[in-house]
Amino acid sequence: MKRTIIITGGAGFIGSHVVRLFVNKYPEYKIINLDKLTYAGNLANLKDIEDKPNYRFVKMDICDFEGVYKLMQDEHVDGIIHLAAESHVDRSIKDPFTFAQTNVMGTLSLLQAAKLYWESLPEKWEGKRFYHISTDEVYGALEMTNPEGIEPPFTTKASSGKHHMAYGSKFFTEDLKYQPHSPYSAAKASSDHFVRAFHDTYGMPTVVTNCSNNYGPYQFPEKLIPLFINNIRHRKPLPVYGKGENVRDWLYVEDHARAIDLIFHEGKVAETYNIGGFNEWKNIDIIKVLINTVDRILGRPEGADMDLITYVTDRAGHDMRYAIDSTKLQKELGWEPSLQFEEGIEKTVRWYLDNQEWMDNVTSGDYQKYYDDMYKNR
Repeated sequence: MKRTIIITGGAGFIGSHVVRLFVNKYPEYKIINLDKLTYAGNLANLKDIEDKPNYRFVKMDICDFEGVYKLMQDEHVDGIIHLAAESHVDRSIKDPFTFAQTNVMGTLSLLQAAKLYWESLPEKWEGKRFYHISTDEVYGALEMTNPEGIEPPFTTKASSGKHHMAYGSKFFTEDLKYQPHSPYSAAKASSDHFVRAFHDTYGMPTVVTNCSNNYGPYQFPEKLIPLFINNIRHRKPLPVYGKGENVRDWLYVEDHARAIDLIFHEGKVAETYNIGGFNEWKNIDIIKVLINTVDRILGRPEGADMDLITYVTDRAGHDMRYAIDSTKLQKELGWEPSLQFEEGIEKTVRWYLDNQEWMDNVTSGDYQKYYDDMYKNR
C-alpha cells in the first residue's frame, strides 16, 4: 500500500463519510477505521465498503495508548486523521469528565503514540501527518450586529468576495483568540492546543481544522436535523431552546469530507484552516424548512406540522451565533462548498425518510447489540 492512514471515529457521522471517501478514492491506501463504538458509532454507516480490500476496522479506545502505539507499529501508520470525540453539548454539561477524558486525554494518547513511533523511524517526520479535526465552538460566540445599523439577516460580502446572508458583520477567522463556553468546546480547545504544542515542541507535522455545523446522512438522531425529521414524520413534539433565535453556519457533510481530503494532502504543516458553508440560519427557521420539506415529501399539506413546535427552557451557556470565514481555505487550496443549503437539506430529508430502518435501529439501540455480539465472537 502507498500509505497507511488511521481515521479515528470512523464509524461516526462525519468519520464514516471520510472513511468512505478515502477507501473509494484511494485504493492504493490502507485505511484503518479506529473506533470505540460508543453510542454514536455505528458500523452500519459503512456497510457498502466493509468488504473492500483496503479497509480495516479496529475496535479500540483512543485513550488506550499502548494499543494505539502497537497498532501504529504493526501497521506502519504514516498518517492520522483524528475525528473521534464526544461532541454533544448537552451531554458535556451533564458529564464534563467524559468529554475531558476522550477529547483531551484521547488526543494526547494519539499524539504521543505517533510521536514515539515516527521518531523511531529512519525518516522520522518525512511523509507523516497528524490531522486534527476540531469545531468552530472553540472561538466562543459572535454578536448579531451590523455596524451600518441594518437589522439582520442582511446580505454581506465575505473576504472571499462572495455574497451571502448573515446575522452579523464578524466571522470566526483562524487568528481569533479561543473563548470556549461549554465543557465540550473547552475540551476541544484543549486538544487543539496539545496538537499545536506537539508541532512546536517536537516538530510533528500537524494540521488543525475548525468546522461549522454539519448535516447530512448517517447523523446520530440526538442532533437537531435528524431528530426533528424523525419527530415530524411521527408527529412528535419539536422542542426548541429559548425562542429558537440562535444562529449556526451549516455545511453538508460530504463537502466537509472533501475539505478534509484536500487539507490532508495539500494543507501546510502547522496551519489552521476554517471550514464553513457561508450559510447562516436561525434554528427556528431551519425547523420551519424541515417541517415544510417533510410535509411536502410525505404528501401532507405544507406547514401542517407547525403546531409540533414547542419552546423549552434555553440551554445553559447557549452561544447566540457561530459563523465561519473559510476564505483562507478557498484562496489557498481552492475548496468551496458544492451544495446550496436548499439542495443539501432536500437530499438530507429524503435520505432519512428513505432509510427508516436505519433510523429505527439507531433509536431502538439494536445497532449496538448487533455489533457488540459480532465482536464478542471474534
